[in-house]
Amino acid sequence: MIIPVDNKLNLDPGKVKLAREKAGKIADRLHAWIGDYTTTTTERAAARLMGIDGADESGVPMANVMVDELARSGILDHGLVPWLARSIVAREESPQEIAEALAAGSLKVESIPDCAEEKWREVADKLAGEAAAGIKAVKAERDRLKSKAAPPNKPMLYVIVATGNVYEDAVQAEAAALQGADIVAVIRHTGQSLLDYVPYGPTTEGFGGTYATQENFRIVRQALDRAAQKTGRYTNLVNYASGLCMPEISVMGAFERLDMMLNDAMYGILFRDINMKRTFIDQHFSRMINAYAGIIINTGEDNYLTTADAFDEGHTVIASQFINEQLALRSGLKEEQMGLGHAFEINPAMEDGLLMEIAQAQLCRELFPRSPLKYMPPTKHVTGDIFKTYLINGMFNLVSVLTGQEIQLLGMLTEAIHTPFISDRYLSIKNAAYVFNNAKHLGEEIIFREGGRIQERAVFLLNEACKMLQEIDEISLETAMEKGMFADIKRSRDGGKGGTGVIARHKDYYNPFFTIFMNDTKVEEGRLS
Repeated sequence: MIIPVDNKLNLDPGKVKLAREKAGKIADRLHAWIGDYTTTTTERAAARLMGIDGADESGVPMANVMVDELARSGILDHGLVPWLARSIVAREESPQEIAEALAAGSLKVESIPDCAEEKWREVADKLAGEAAAGIKAVKAERDRLKSKAAPPNKPMLYVIVATGNVYEDAVQAEAAALQGADIVAVIRHTGQSLLDYVPYGPTTEGFGGTYATQENFRIVRQALDRAAQKTGRYTNLVNYASGLCMPEISVMGAFERLDMMLNDAMYGILFRDINMKRTFIDQHFSRMINAYAGIIINTGEDNYLTTADAFDEGHTVIASQFINEQLALRSGLKEEQMGLGHAFEINPAMEDGLLMEIAQAQLCRELFPRSPLKYMPPTKHVTGDIFKTYLINGMFNLVSVLTGQEIQLLGMLTEAIHTPFISDRYLSIKNAAYVFNNAKHLGEEIIFREGGRIQERAVFLLNEACKMLQEIDEISLETAMEKGMFADIKRSRDGGKGGTGVIARHKDYYNPFFTIFMNDTKVEEGRLS
């Protein structure tokens, strides 16, 4: 008898259902208050969607100028869109002209008169509809290009570039695509997630990576499109919709045809100490934008295993995946757009560690069968012994093809030493291509022994994740994070950066994009717990 690839672990369907139900309740508890607030970056994202771009003479983005002025005038709680629409009615100017007048000081917020609600709403809805149509056109172009291109590898080969100079990134990205990469991620400048603005224009200096700007997105996108003309393959572009500007970066990605975005619901809280309320509000709107734009999100559970032991805390990854899934569904994301994250990070010195890695990877595959999944390489235990690292990366690739992962971030043999060279990336691609081809149908040929080590480990992880989700459901996700239940990191409920950017919504708050984006995306019956 052939056992289906997605039904090898003999999981208890009742346990899976319970985990999803508990995660759904946790998500609903957050959404009971998320809709009562907006944030400065949510309003800046709305400004960008309405056509506001550029920066003032001091380099401050126009979106920041406008939002800051509305905040000083005490009307940001109504949302940016009503004031902007009334300004357009009163001055008969474009959104960009109004932003520039505000930045120059020739326009004061309080000088804009009231007008009939139906009049300004008509203007607002027309502009919002045009913006949405623009995003749809970009999505259609992506679909067209992918339909013409050769089918991607499965798992897809995902590599990084991180020079700090966008022009050099473009060269390396194109080289990676020519070498066989299916996905290229431009690593973001260290610390950009803590900037409460998005830099403007192309950048040539960055530490540990390159600034995420709209122009930088455009430059690398063009480079990958050039490569596609030579290879006949479409290469996906990735960046980071995280930190204090989550929704704004999602807007930029939607405009510039990014294909994937790192977009976790909790990463910023845990690893960047960003205010909880700010993060949960921002992740909702940013994911709505990504859903509408057809962008796949990648979540960050793999990071938990860099600060906590991968064997002892493997169940926290599963619990977080369930929570990320339910929050994503509530933002309109389809399961096919959820690159839920996990990692190959168990200490290689552990006896039967490979079996434990297989158990975790197969469990993720069976719990989230329609998600592409994002599988991250070993980094925590690799050293300057590049030969051993290369071997470990080969084992990681084997587990990936065996368990049906789809988004495979390739390990680099010099990962622990420096930012990878082009040659390192080439060797990583060759390693993965060899393993994926040589073991292409291995998963269809192998079953796991009933009650054996792999099944036993997977069942244990699911049971522990269920217990964890039940506890979080009882105490709230905020309390769980205060207690350090994820990644062994404790965060204060009311602390962290960016809390002052959270604003309680007025009863007359208006942002047309919430309605447009959510009405267009359909959540399938039976999955939204």
